[in-house]
Amino acid sequence: MLEGIMGYKRDVDYILTDEDVFMMGKGVWYRSYEKLGAHPAMSGRTKGYHFAVWAPDVKSVHVIGDFNGWDTWANPLGLRPTGGVWEGFIEGVEEGQLYKYVIETKQGDLLYKADPYAFMAELIPGTASRTTDIAGYRWGDKRWLTKRAESPHMKNRLNIFEVHLGSWKRHNDGLSGTGEPETEDHGGSYLTYEELSEELVAYVKEMGYSHIELLPVMEHPFDGSWGYQVTSYYAPTSRFGNPKQFKHFVDMCHRANIGVILDWVPGGFCQDAHGLAKFNGDMLYENAIHPNWGTCKFDLGRKEVQSFLISNLLYWIDEYHADGVRMDGVTSMLYLNFGIDDPRQKKFNEKGTEEDLAAISFIQQLNDTVGKYYPDVMMIAEESTAWPLVTYPPKDGGLGFNYKWDMGWMNDTLHYCQTDFPFRPGNHNLLTFSTMYQFNENFILPLSHDEVVHGKCSLITRMPGDQWRQFAGLRSLALYQLTHSGGALNFMGNEIGQYIEWRYYEGIEYFLADQYENHGKHREFVKALNKFYNSHPALWQRAYTSDGFDWIEADDAEQCLISFARHGDNPKDDLVILINFEVNPYEEFRLGVPKPGVWEEVFNSDRVEYGGSGVTNDGVKFKSEDKPWNHQDQSIVLRVPPLGGTILKYVRPLPAKRTTKKVAAKAVKAGTAKATAAAKKTAAKAKASTDAKKGSASGKGEAKASRAKKA
Repeated sequence: MLEGIMGYKRDVDYILTDEDVFMMGKGVWYRSYEKLGAHPAMSGRTKGYHFAVWAPDVKSVHVIGDFNGWDTWANPLGLRPTGGVWEGFIEGVEEGQLYKYVIETKQGDLLYKADPYAFMAELIPGTASRTTDIAGYRWGDKRWLTKRAESPHMKNRLNIFEVHLGSWKRHNDGLSGTGEPETEDHGGSYLTYEELSEELVAYVKEMGYSHIELLPVMEHPFDGSWGYQVTSYYAPTSRFGNPKQFKHFVDMCHRANIGVILDWVPGGFCQDAHGLAKFNGDMLYENAIHPNWGTCKFDLGRKEVQSFLISNLLYWIDEYHADGVRMDGVTSMLYLNFGIDDPRQKKFNEKGTEEDLAAISFIQQLNDTVGKYYPDVMMIAEESTAWPLVTYPPKDGGLGFNYKWDMGWMNDTLHYCQTDFPFRPGNHNLLTFSTMYQFNENFILPLSHDEVVHGKCSLITRMPGDQWRQFAGLRSLALYQLTHSGGALNFMGNEIGQYIEWRYYEGIEYFLADQYENHGKHREFVKALNKFYNSHPALWQRAYTSDGFDWIEADDAEQCLISFARHGDNPKDDLVILINFEVNPYEEFRLGVPKPGVWEEVFNSDRVEYGGSGVTNDGVKFKSEDKPWNHQDQSIVLRVPPLGGTILKYVRPLPAKRTTKKVAAKAVKAGTAKATAAAKKTAAKAKASTDAKKGSASGKGEAKASRAKKA
């Protein structure tokens, strides 16, 4: 495209070509956002905006907004000969003005719709789109992107801090999130993207997480949906600022060496009248209503919808430098009858089965496309069933994701942790079952927002016992999660042991960590654990391959103990992890180790500064013994903390042992030397005696001669 004056592009460069329409109809127009929507443009020397919208089978489309007094008929758009796209240039439109499309349906009804491709939306409760120019932001993350491209993410750290931007923190002003005083929401006004760029980024960096994952930031009308019911897929929510300010937030994350993962919702959208629902009077973007959630399900077999969604995903990667995307609700997309219990309502595909073949094909196409253009960006699936090959390439029959949330590990482990201590031996398999399949997919272990809402309780209130045992249990859970194979994810608030469930309408209770010792010490524990994880590649270099993990003891159900080894690329980095999920400590506990050598404790969850009881092995160098234990040839004896764990690191080999031959040779050599020394000593004595006799005779002769001379 040629540049016009003042940085505006020419209006004619935004006009769709036949090739654009053809690619959209094939589902492969992957940069459709470059022309559809509202773009600043020049017609001759006149500034304005170019508008384009896909709305087939309607009578007319007009644009209304601040620039024409919201006059319904003032600015009509023209219909292309093919493709169902309406477009046109409107002079005098400036950045920051509100607008909508007026869709005149075949029946003559007027629909007032937000722009599906709008780059910015009106602040809620408003429902209009807002003109904006997203170009021109000066990024400062070149070093980060270069490193990302050169370093395979599956060989790097993946320890994710999951955040809802509207409730991580809020201002203490008693206002609503958007700053309104007269509402039922008094949780405080939102932090802006600029404030989050400083406060949230600094916090995540200090805590040592590798990535931030954001609950959906795409514009949504209802706070209570947490962002999962979207109306404007291309617009960062205006609750916290404008698009360039969101770019700045991502930029600051990257400058702090923190990756950014975005939640994305291609399964469906809300039914709000100004959104995508029945956009032309009939189902256009959708083909059904979700039976459980009441949302509109995207028609993933329609090629124009495929172009819309794949373009949208690439848009967030290209324009906002996203490092990863977590696709929400994949399970609901894969099955035709997800949420349908009545057999009479069930549908089947042409093969007579319940898989949604169109959705499967779309997901494969999507992941293939991301892999082609951005092979260094992570694609993550929230898929909660045993669907096979989720993280395998489509050419091998897989869905093409890089990672999958391990919902089985989450359910089993939390169920075990909330089991009271006398009953844990009988539930030991819940703790270990995940290792039976841990390398079938590339898993991330999630303790997400879904686990701390809707009556499920916060993590710490799931733990049995008094407060000391609850915090110790929470430490044990965190230790197990971060030393288990795979990546890890924790929702905000987990790191301080917040007692109440997450509330989207108020901030996390971070005052607990500042005012109460137990919460403060738990945050220090999580920070130390994250730091340990970052500096020990055995926990992440081979996190998705079987050569990175070995059981030492998986079956000690009676004592509620597990032990295993983790391996990195360098054998010197090997770690041994022992976790005790019971309240009994052990002063002398024998543990098998995977190789002979000297081992030392490098991390212990029971340290006093973390809130523990201080059963540690500080300063001890354990020399392995030739005593087989836990299926290992070597073992050591150490202290084991109550309801806690220890991590041991290989330090060096044992000193070389003396062999029998060497000892015998040394003895012979020593004996020979001793005999030689004795012989020399005897000879010396004999010589001394002879010399003494000679000396005595000589002395007598000299005396006699002297006397004769005198005479």
